[in-house]
Amino acid sequence: MSDVVVRYTVLPHGEGLPAPSYCSEHAAGLDLAAALELGHALFLAPGERALIPTGIALELPHGYEGQMRPRSGLALHHGITVLNAPGTIDSDYRGELHVLLINLGSEPYTIERGFRIAQLVIAPIARALLEITEKLPATKRNTGGFGSTGQL
Repeated sequence: MSDVVVRYTVLPHGEGLPAPSYCSEHAAGLDLAAALELGHALFLAPGERALIPTGIALELPHGYEGQMRPRSGLALHHGITVLNAPGTIDSDYRGELHVLLINLGSEPYTIERGFRIAQLVIAPIARALLEITEKLPATKRNTGGFGSTGQL
């Protein structure tokens, strides 16, 4: 494990919210809070999705990405997850981070200012150098797709 410096700025509507933080000593993801207007909760009905602001913008170093991921407790207890998980934040993006949440549960869920809504994992990336070839080498699996390596 290596540390990497990630600079961030707090936008006006993010003032007063908890800073992104690791909530345990070995956590992989930084918890992100909802930067909704105080007193204006968002009600997420079953099957509904919403783009939630976080009130922060990042400067990721070249060679790194941010991965927006669901919080496991929200998913388990309420069916709330990140729709495009993991959502990718590129190192050249400087806009506000938003979280695309969906309610896959059976009950409406209320999101209020400051609720921890997602986690952000900072990860190194590799850029592929694609080479075209006439034929790919065979493997034991070969063209076996969904479910081909065992029971579903």
